[in-house]
Amino acid sequence: MTVRLTMDPAAFQKLVFPYLQRDPVLNSQVLTNVADRVRGIMNDPVPPVFVSVHDDTGEVVGAVICTALRGISMMGLPAELVPPVAEVLADAAPGAIGVFGSAAAAARAFAELYSERTGRSFREVDQARLHKLEVFVQQRADGAPRLATEGDLDVVTPMFGAYRREVGHADESPAADRTWLQQRVERERLWVWEDGGRIVTMVGHQSPVFGAVRVGPVYTPPEHRGRGYASALTAEVTRRLQAAGDQVCLMTDLTNPTSNKIYAAIGYRPVQDFVGYAFT
Repeated sequence: MTVRLTMDPAAFQKLVFPYLQRDPVLNSQVLTNVADRVRGIMNDPVPPVFVSVHDDTGEVVGAVICTALRGISMMGLPAELVPPVAEVLADAAPGAIGVFGSAAAAARAFAELYSERTGRSFREVDQARLHKLEVFVQQRADGAPRLATEGDLDVVTPMFGAYRREVGHADESPAADRTWLQQRVERERLWVWEDGGRIVTMVGHQSPVFGAVRVGPVYTPPEHRGRGYASALTAEVTRRLQAAGDQVCLMTDLTNPTSNKIYAAIGYRPVQDFVGYAFT
């Protein structure tokens, strides 16, 4: 068993994507994160670290990424591979903000080993669930959906900042948020719902990778909630993605029963639970 490191997303993509494509829904977060970096639309304050695990024949049997803004994403990493990966990342990325992985023993074991090696403490901060669309059910609300345009950035940028704070993501400047959104607008990956001439909800999605595409972020400002806008726009984006022939998935916060109910009504069903730990 060997563990290899690289900071080159293109090299990592070439090496591990044949392995990850075996389950593009489960591995969606890692696949899309790396693919966007290869496309040049992800920016980090420090270079990310990409980790691949290989068996004795050289075959890839695990893949992990560590980025400054999201920490360590280990997703489907088998539990038996946690010790060597934790040891390597404790040296290569001792300042990681956290780890996110399956809710089984793997994520907890990683947090314990990494903390022991780095001398840092950890606490649970996220409980999430990956869902995949099964039978689509249309949702309706007053107003109508449309693709976001560059002219919407003044409105959606503060909405995106509020979303980031609400879900506990690392703070970035409004300029960084605007750049992130503009890149998605240019690639037709951001939608808005308008009612009475006002943008009341925004929904984004990733680009498909190996026939799977993930919806998110989804955000409605508090003053516009309770009117079905997020349900209707998420459903419309989902319908279009499914019509393109892709498997559609999304991630929800398990502590938010409202969002989980909304997505279940659209036709999403649970695939796997995940847990996140923050390092301090």
